[in-house]
Amino acid sequence: MSTVSKPEIIADFKINDMDTGSSEVQIALLTARINHLTEHLRTHRKDFHSRRGLLQMAARRRKLLDYVKRHDLAKYTELLQRLKLRR
Repeated sequence: MSTVSKPEIIADFKINDMDTGSSEVQIALLTARINHLTEHLRTHRKDFHSRRGLLQMAARRRKLLDYVKRHDLAKYTELLQRLKLRR
């Protein structure tokens, strides 16, 4: 994925037609941004400002994943499989 395409990601992970901000959508968007920024940091190793942003996004995604895990374990495991995350 070279760029983050928000409408496509929202369409894939939304729960209903009006959904743009559910936890699943937020996690999917953060995952796409994290993957994109990881590729950027592979070529620009000394970009510490972007690295800090990456760490903040990863922490925000971890908190959202913990929230989904507390409230709906089945949705959590399905989300991990769809996004190909380790946990």
